Amino acid sequence: MSRIGKSPINIPEGVQIHISEKNVITVKGKLGELQQSINPAITAKVEDNQIIVERKTEQKDHRALHGLNRALIQNMVTGVSEGYKIVQEIVGVGYKANAKGQVLELLIGYSHSIFLVLPDEVKVETVTERGKNPLIILTSHDKQLIGQVAAKIRSQRKPEPFKGKGIRFQGEYVRKKAGKAAAE
Repeated sequence: MSRIGKSPINIPEGVQIHISEKNVITVKGKLGELQQSINPAITAKVEDNQIIVERKTEQKDHRALHGLNRALIQNMVTGVSEGYKIVQEIVGVGYKANAKGQVLELLIGYSHSIFLVLPDEVKVETVTERGKNPLIILTSHDKQLIGQVAAKIRSQRKPEPFKGKGIRFQGEYVRKKAGKAAAE
C-alpha cells in the first residue's frame, strides 16, 4: 500500500482543504463537506495545490495505514468535486421499486412491502421502463455511505443462483446453477 500512499492528491478547482491540529481533515466542495480523522502515525500537508500524505516510520502497519489514509482522502476529494453514483437493477417478475423523497419502497416477492429510509446525504431515484428491469439510482458525495446504503438495499433480496432473481448491481454477473432436473 505504500506505493499508493506516496502519490500526491491533486486538488481540483473549487475544493477547499483544512487540516486541524488533531489530524482531522475537512474537505469542502460544490457537492458538500466531508470530515475524516486520520491516524496519528500519518501526516498530511497541502503543497502547491496537492495533498502530500507521509508516514512517520517504516513499520508494516504504518505502511498499510499510509495507503489507507491516502485513499480515504482521495475519495473525499473526488466525492465533493464529482460525486459517486451506484445503479442497481431488480430482476424478477413483479419486482418493483418506488422512491418517495428519502423513502425507498421495495416490492420484491415478499408478502409485504419493504420501506427503507435513506440518509439525507444519499439521493435516490427509481426508473421503471416497459420491458426492462427496474433500476435504483443512488447518488452521493460520500463513497463509504453510498456503498453501505447500496449493500443494505442488496441484502433485502440477494440474487439467487438458480433463476438469478433479486437485487444486483448493474453489470454484475450472477453465476447460475443447474437445478435438480439437470441431475437426472
